[in-house]
Amino acid sequence: MSSTPAPIYQCPIDAPIQVLGGKWKLVLLFYILQEPRRNGELRRLVPTITQKMLTQQLRELEADGIVTRTVFDQVPPKVVYDVATSEREKLEQLIAPMCDWGMYWCDKTGARIVALEDDAAEHLRVGD
Repeated sequence: MSSTPAPIYQCPIDAPIQVLGGKWKLVLLFYILQEPRRNGELRRLVPTITQKMLTQQLRELEADGIVTRTVFDQVPPKVVYDVATSEREKLEQLIAPMCDWGMYWCDKTGARIVALEDDAAEHLRVGD
């Protein structure tokens, strides 16, 4: 039985970059932190992600113990993704300031935030 060696990171910021980095993981976590989400919900919330990439990113987050996947025994099948209870508080502490900085940056540069433009935007704050 072989065990996988523990990762080696260059500095403390390297760990979250390696585990949560890439174009989609933090975006997906932004939405999953608000409430458990089904695959179709995530596709509607992040319409530019492909199904293949969504599945890959969710599997990686699940493999790292960041996200849980619950399969309900029903027809049609229902699968719900949620943030692991053990990781929720730390992820909220990480993502909330990133959202704040993103709001600052978009205000400074005049950029738009699509997630805040629809009518349901009031409930899209992490940690509320």
